[in-house]
Amino acid sequence: MAKTEKPSFNLSTGSSLLNLALNDDPMGGLLRGKYYLLVGDSAAGKTMLSITCLAEAAMNRRFRDYRLIYDNIEDGCLIDLRRLFNDKVAQRIEPPSVTDDGEPIYSSTIEEFYYAVDDLVKSGTPFIYILDSADALTSEASEDKFVQHKKAYRSGKTAPGSYGDGKARINSERLRKVVSGIRQSGSILIILSQTRDNLGFGWEKRTRSGGRALRFYATAEVWMSIVKPIRKTVAGKEREVGVRVCIEVKKNRISGKRSEVEVDIYPSYGIDDLGSVVDFLVEEGYWKQAKQTINAPDIELSGTRDKLIRTIEDRGLQREVQAIAGVVWNRIAEACALNRRSRYGSVLNVPKGDGGQE
Repeated sequence: MAKTEKPSFNLSTGSSLLNLALNDDPMGGLLRGKYYLLVGDSAAGKTMLSITCLAEAAMNRRFRDYRLIYDNIEDGCLIDLRRLFNDKVAQRIEPPSVTDDGEPIYSSTIEEFYYAVDDLVKSGTPFIYILDSADALTSEASEDKFVQHKKAYRSGKTAPGSYGDGKARINSERLRKVVSGIRQSGSILIILSQTRDNLGFGWEKRTRSGGRALRFYATAEVWMSIVKPIRKTVAGKEREVGVRVCIEVKKNRISGKRSEVEVDIYPSYGIDDLGSVVDFLVEEGYWKQAKQTINAPDIELSGTRDKLIRTIEDRGLQREVQAIAGVVWNRIAEACALNRRSRYGSVLNVPKGDGGQE
């Protein structure tokens, strides 16, 4: 059997494959003290993935002192956290602030978001903050401009200027300070953003709003898109029960590599980590499949996909399977590497005055 991986000091995304794509570590993909940008199509699972990151932190003793903040700006996350995860997760996740009556207060402007993060940094308590999403935020300038246009319209006049919200400029000015505070406190920030059709020039078909700073300061930029629906026949009719999602790491300061993985997400279950890992091992040819039977010699099991997954769960072999995926992933990475002698493997004997170092 494969040797079980030790617990990671990094935070798991809830997907072993995404952890590997980010950090070559099946147990943990998100480094402390870093900011991540998560971009995706509508209904591609951005919220599910980000909430799963918080759930992983809630269940990980290494993050027991962290505050878990979910800034639900869109008010689009109505997930029953107790049903999908458990009571502990539901109790740990909190809004940025609350009213005197205990009602949640979420950011409405980009300025409020930056103020909230700054307060958290200055509090001295490490945190994981999910902004869902940057697109739903307005700005104080945009609000003022709306009031001016409203008054001008009702008075029969024309208000000068456009509705430009200036969020790109504000991100450029303030994200650098936030990233510095996150690094010093060992916190994690994840900003969600919605894809848009790219109507300009360039080969990219999709883009996003918010300006270049969102990408520039990110440790990793991750894009999500739906590959296909997952269907199941129930009561004689084929019904959609989930989606297969492509998760592409387009920027990665950790390894410098662009990677792409596929993960199944179910509204009734969340991220199917084990199923996605089994599919990866079969697709890479490490576990052989003959007709419907998958042979997994490392863990001395074989059977159909569903039977194999259930047996792994029943026997508590999930971490061993994660470790196997890590071994396979890194073997592939080593095979893809340029196998040449390092240019800097030894000291160059260059005479002084000809580019040599004193």
